[in-house]
Amino acid sequence: MQKHTVGYLIGSLAKNSINRKLALALVKLAPSHLEMSEISFKELPLYSYDYDADFPPTARDFKKAIAAVDAVLFVTPEYNRSIPGGLKNAIDWASRPYGKNSFTRKPSAVIGTSPGAIGTAVAQQSLRSVLSFCNSPQMNAPEAYIQFTPGLITDDGEVTVQSTEQFLRNFMEEYAAFVARVLSVLPRDA
Repeated sequence: MQKHTVGYLIGSLAKNSINRKLALALVKLAPSHLEMSEISFKELPLYSYDYDADFPPTARDFKKAIAAVDAVLFVTPEYNRSIPGGLKNAIDWASRPYGKNSFTRKPSAVIGTSPGAIGTAVAQQSLRSVLSFCNSPQMNAPEAYIQFTPGLITDDGEVTVQSTEQFLRNFMEEYAAFVARVLSVLPRDA
C-alpha cells in the first residue's frame, strides 16, 4: 500500500486540550501507511493582507508544512458554535495570498470532541464551509462528533471505551482510503 503523509492541525492551542488527546489517539489508530505529523500554528501572528508581499518566517514555514503533506486532518473543538479563531487564522495564512492556496486539491477530513452531546457538529460544519472555499476535497462520511467523557482518552492517547476505539480506527481507515482515492484522481504534481 502506498504511503501518504498527513499533517494534522489541532484547533485548540491548550496544552491539555481534549482534542490534543483525540489527535494522539488518531495517530495511534491510523493505518501504518499514513505518516502522521502535527502542523502547529500557535506562533502565527494575526493574518493581514499587508503581509502578502513578504510573509514572516513563521508563516512561510507553516505554508511549506501544509504544502509538503499529501493530506490534512483537522481535529477541532467548538468555540461559540464555530471553529477557534487561531485555527481560522491558520487557514487564512495557508490560503493566501490569492493564487497561492496551500489547500487546493489537498484531501482533508474533520473530526473533533467536546463534552457536549453534539460533539463539535456546528464547528465542523463551519470548518467544512471554509475548506470548500479553499478547494480542499473533503471526506464527508463517516462523520465523527465525539462526546468526551472523563477518562475516554488517556493523556497518552489510549482510548478506554472499546466501541469508541473501533469507531475511531474505522474513521482513520476510511480517511486513508479517501486520501488514496482523491490522490489517484488529483495527483499532487498536477
